[in-house]
Amino acid sequence: MGFASLSLRPFAQPLCCRNSRCMCCRRTDSFSGRKMLKVLCSPMKITSFCYSQSAYMNSKEVVEDKLLIDCGPDQECVIGGIVALGKFEALHVGHRELAIQASKAGTPFLLSFIGMAEVLGWAHKAPIVANCDRKRVLASWAPLCGNMVPLEYHVNFSNVRYLSPRQFVERLSKELGVSGVVAGENYRFGYKAAGDSSDLAHLCEEYGLAAYIVRPVMDKLQTCNGVSFTNGKEKGQVSSTRVRHALASGNMEYVSQLLGRSHRLFMTNTRGHVVMGSRLSLPTLCLMNQQPKEGSYNDCTLYVDGFVGDCNVVIDGTHIHIETESWPPLDDNCLISVEFNGSVSRES
Repeated sequence: MGFASLSLRPFAQPLCCRNSRCMCCRRTDSFSGRKMLKVLCSPMKITSFCYSQSAYMNSKEVVEDKLLIDCGPDQECVIGGIVALGKFEALHVGHRELAIQASKAGTPFLLSFIGMAEVLGWAHKAPIVANCDRKRVLASWAPLCGNMVPLEYHVNFSNVRYLSPRQFVERLSKELGVSGVVAGENYRFGYKAAGDSSDLAHLCEEYGLAAYIVRPVMDKLQTCNGVSFTNGKEKGQVSSTRVRHALASGNMEYVSQLLGRSHRLFMTNTRGHVVMGSRLSLPTLCLMNQQPKEGSYNDCTLYVDGFVGDCNVVIDGTHIHIETESWPPLDDNCLISVEFNGSVSRES
């Protein structure tokens, strides 16, 4: 879901790094050397990573006992930071707003869950944002986040599924050592979604964390090709569900409005590709994230191995066809991406 910028409401006094009495500096006393203190407590530009899973995921003990699965055994990576809570599937304008508000209070982090579909038995869906593209998207938010790139960390959903709201906040405080959290008004957490944003605020205050509850960023369009998305769960806010519907309709202008950027589709060049003149055809099995509706798209931008150029795209039931003036040499398994700047012009 998405969140608006004008409704940031602190429920507890934010902790800062102005002196050694603040939480993040207190928690660095056991670390060796002033360099670690500076890294954790000084304003800085943060470098993100591309949704990678570290070697620590191979440690059964860490996966079972630690909250984060990609932060190292000591989980010092988020100490003193401000954690935005959510699913962050689409990295849309509402998610961006959470990161912006987190950056106003401290060092911003996105804390999201992985493995929910497997645990809850949901049908598999292609990601909206290709895993290898998340770093680029988060980096594009830096100018709005105090020139800091929000870092993204992941929680294995199976490790927290049965935690009560209190237990979850306790782990944020005692295990991760964060100084505050940002969440939307509609945020729910804890086993069977027992806790809401009000519970989050009160629990954070109890555990000495700052809590910022943000109103939704609303979808100005509200309909896509005549289909309204407002239902019992959604009250008109920007959401990943709306992005998926807009992609499925081929309305790329609407997708861009929801994302705050053009949708970029990634694919891996395989031995199954066919080049005929200026057209490259790849099987849709090569796609790494959700494709738009089948049809013809003009005014697209092609990115491949440092090459950037204009292209037209046709998506059918089995292949994606990309036409450009001149193709650079293509290595097997190289990444190819297309950015959609206009809506579908006709259906295939």
